[in-house]
Amino acid sequence: MNYLEAINYGNKLLKSNNIKNYSLDTELLLAKVLKSTREKIIINLNDKLRPKKLNHFKEFIFRRQNKEPMAYILNTKEFWKNSFFVNNNVLIPRPETEIIVQEVLNLTNKNSSKQLLDVGTGSGCIILSVIKERPKCYGIAIDISKKALNVAIDNAKIHHLQNKIKFINNDIDKFNYSKYDIILSNPPYIKNSELIGLESNIKLYEPKIALGAGVDGLREIKKLITKSKKLLKLNGKLIFEIGNNQLFYIMDILRKNSFYINKICYDLQNYPRVIISTKLN
Repeated sequence: MNYLEAINYGNKLLKSNNIKNYSLDTELLLAKVLKSTREKIIINLNDKLRPKKLNHFKEFIFRRQNKEPMAYILNTKEFWKNSFFVNNNVLIPRPETEIIVQEVLNLTNKNSSKQLLDVGTGSGCIILSVIKERPKCYGIAIDISKKALNVAIDNAKIHHLQNKIKFINNDIDKFNYSKYDIILSNPPYIKNSELIGLESNIKLYEPKIALGAGVDGLREIKKLITKSKKLLKLNGKLIFEIGNNQLFYIMDILRKNSFYINKICYDLQNYPRVIISTKLN
């Protein structure tokens, strides 16, 4: 089978399984197998695929036709200005989470030497993106999942930041280390009852521990706020992502814990997505 025949094979299978970007996905999967680029493949369509490479390509197509996210098959995802290693132990980084990075950068300058805490770090994409642009800052990243933490550690090594961040396998509930200028988090915030209604590519493949947050979807956010009150320095910032229809509940929890709400950031669908708040006392 040559490259053109392989592309046609992949396109047919993915299209028949209602994969939206079937043509692009097929070409990216073939490029991954060949350790090449889409552009090189397109100008060499008559080149033959070796049997081992063909089998590898067919495995990728089978995974994709079963709705496995491209990021997990390719083991990479773009976030902010960089690529990050990902697998199914971590959430796939999403564009709306970049708001957190932007807001931290807005609050700091190139010479800032802040102490950061990233709660539920997952792939590490948030804190690594910040420290890459604020090289005098130092951070601690915690996650309840050891497998997720290993992904974050790999990403720190890839981006040569392993000496700037300490990774700790812990839950925010049990964490009592140091005081911080800024706490960041993209916590789980989906109601348990809503998990079943998620798209197949999310509910079948992304880690439920990083998605579900109890009956009201606020379990982890409540823990984050109450613990941040103890871990933040006076006038320290708490910046975190929230789910749909949660804003007013969360604002109330923040105020009851002596936080001043500085700013509500909206995503591209005009949902309130990130809250910036300050510890008052």
